[in-house]
Amino acid sequence: MTLFNSKYIKPFKNIYAIVLIVFVVWMMFFDAHSWLFHHELNTDIEELEYQKEHYKNEMAKDNKAIKELSTEEGIERTARENYYMKKSNEDIYIIEYEDSIAKQKQNE
Repeated sequence: MTLFNSKYIKPFKNIYAIVLIVFVVWMMFFDAHSWLFHHELNTDIEELEYQKEHYKNEMAKDNKAIKELSTEEGIERTARENYYMKKSNEDIYIIEYEDSIAKQKQNE
């Protein structure tokens, strides 16, 4: 009889306490709108917001490149620097500094 009169068991004799505990456990883990489900959704939202900022930065870079390529000088500069194009009466000399040489060449 002392087992049922224990101070730890007394709160569980109250039907409201039992219902409250069952309700909290159900809402935390088993319900469709559980805490675990919301935690997962919040993690997904944070990841998507990070991706959104990343793509906004990429769009800003692309818009800057488009603006630069909209002028004749920008097109010529890009063609010369990136694609090594030249005018018919010019020669191109590519200068490589020691820092820009690939490490594979240095190992040989």
